[in-house]
Amino acid sequence: MAELNTVIRNRRSVRKYTEEKVSQDKVDEIIEAGLWAASGMGKQAPVILQVDDRETRDQIAKLNAAVMGRDMDPFYGAPQVLIVLADRSVPTYLYDGALTMGNMMLKAYDLGVSSCWIHRAKEVFNTEEGKAILARAGIEGDYEGIGNLIIGYCDGELPPARERNQGRVYKI
Repeated sequence: MAELNTVIRNRRSVRKYTEEKVSQDKVDEIIEAGLWAASGMGKQAPVILQVDDRETRDQIAKLNAAVMGRDMDPFYGAPQVLIVLADRSVPTYLYDGALTMGNMMLKAYDLGVSSCWIHRAKEVFNTEEGKAILARAGIEGDYEGIGNLIIGYCDGELPPARERNQGRVYKI
């Protein structure tokens, strides 16, 4: 297991994947990291939908691409997706979902798994087709899509880190 600072500094968003799926043991560890994310008042608003089925993955990708108005794979060939949704009735649901995504991205990197946060989950799961996917999975309630975490193995080299912008810390 890598040191936390190393994981934080070296994790990268990957946009080109092999077809190799991540083992269920590793997926379980990534999900577990998400479930342990901090949440406002300990309400644990987020839920995670694991999508391994290629047909469902492609259906969600198509809905996502439609939001952008483009005909492409917004999941960059990644074979699996972990979708974070959060209960809108919890005041901190959006922040709680973002923390869940962050924990999962860091854990994925720690396990040698590539990932990338793909937006538009909110729009996809506000559609009737998106809601039908949630219902098929047994997810009921007023949930908002926070993000799609694509996972798999990088096809090539990890992208280099960008330099950190200066002037982003202020003190009083």
